[in-house]
Amino acid sequence: MNCEKGIGDWVLGTGDWLLGDSEVDEQVPNPQSLIPNTQSLIPNTQSLIMRLIKQLRRRTPLGWLQLNHEKSRLFVALSGIAFADLLMFMQLGFQTALYDSNTRLHRSLQADIVLTSPQARNLPSLSTFSRRRLYQAMDIPGVKSAEPMYFNNIIWKNPQTHRETGVLVIGFNPDKPAFDLPDVNQQLQAIKMPDTVLFDRGARGDYQKAIAQIDQGKTLTTEIERRTITISGLFQVGASFGSDGNLITSDQNFLRLFSGRQSSSVSLGLIVLKPGYDPKKVAAMLKAYLRDDVRVLTHAEFIEFENNFWRTNSPIGFIFSMGVSMGFVVGVIIVYQVLSTDVNAHVREYATFKAMGYRNYYLLGVVLEESLILAALGFFPGLGVSLALYQLTRSATNLPMYMTAIRALQVLVLTIIMCTISGAIATRKLQATDPADMF
Repeated sequence: MNCEKGIGDWVLGTGDWLLGDSEVDEQVPNPQSLIPNTQSLIPNTQSLIMRLIKQLRRRTPLGWLQLNHEKSRLFVALSGIAFADLLMFMQLGFQTALYDSNTRLHRSLQADIVLTSPQARNLPSLSTFSRRRLYQAMDIPGVKSAEPMYFNNIIWKNPQTHRETGVLVIGFNPDKPAFDLPDVNQQLQAIKMPDTVLFDRGARGDYQKAIAQIDQGKTLTTEIERRTITISGLFQVGASFGSDGNLITSDQNFLRLFSGRQSSSVSLGLIVLKPGYDPKKVAAMLKAYLRDDVRVLTHAEFIEFENNFWRTNSPIGFIFSMGVSMGFVVGVIIVYQVLSTDVNAHVREYATFKAMGYRNYYLLGVVLEESLILAALGFFPGLGVSLALYQLTRSATNLPMYMTAIRALQVLVLTIIMCTISGAIATRKLQATDPADMF
């Protein structure tokens, strides 16, 4: 090859001082002469690359020709791969929507550290603990404020259809903003009014007319716990797997709605630190100082606490993970059947190649080429249908179903692995083929 020849010429040239005439002055050679001329190697490397490209162009695309020869079989294979990709896309989308929708409230909290009851499982099913722990938390250096928050799941009447549905009611002190939500913080004075709440415009259900009236500046009334309440404004969080929607009000209104609830029994404690303090270090001090009847979590740990519940303690997370695995297995089976049928249909041709001197790895390369072509062509229809179904699901359920580049790349890699495994299995019979037995 030119590259090897260039290197060899350089070695012979730089070695002349060793093999040359003895009458030549014996001088130590310049070290620079021992360094190869990289500029002369670059053209040789470029020439090698161009030669490889020309060889690829001259190569007969045997794998594609075999697939394209039976167009009906190719269509069935691509449909199967697209279906398998669709299953993986939808299951991964639902799984991500599960985690994102159930932690949107968590991410919007203005708190460095969160206190919960040790019996709390997740946000919709929070147990209560004593408010006294918040007063005790103020003794820890670095704690700026410790405010209570109240949660309760209730059944209310849809102000538009008057049908009963479940929502999550949240109460907090409006003088101490608890959410990083501009729509809420701009209406803190409104929720101080008796029996007044803000409604989540991202709630799941028939609320379009009610939302339109509120956007026009009108107020709506409905019932909670046989008590008439006024909806004075809107905010945006969205539905989740645990709740169809959310209502936000003041702590005083919350206690009026749920008269059996004591103000000393809080659902969450929101702790804000002074600037310059590390939340992990302060959380460690709180754990050592407070009793065991509270759980101390940083904001990031509180988000992971919710995700971990849905991932391990709820069957939903397992079901979605199983769905991804099932889609992968279905794809492997479909592609294997297509490639195995193709190998059986052309086994005599493959035997002829072996009789002509072609080795097994060449024939295996043809089958793997077919599998990679199927992976590439089947991926894009699955992606297109998934985008449409994501939009449909998002509109119907208000769940955050969005396609991301990372997820698309993840499914593409799974598709390539899926087709490669199928190709490897399909070539087992090809390796055992003896040309003498075919003729």
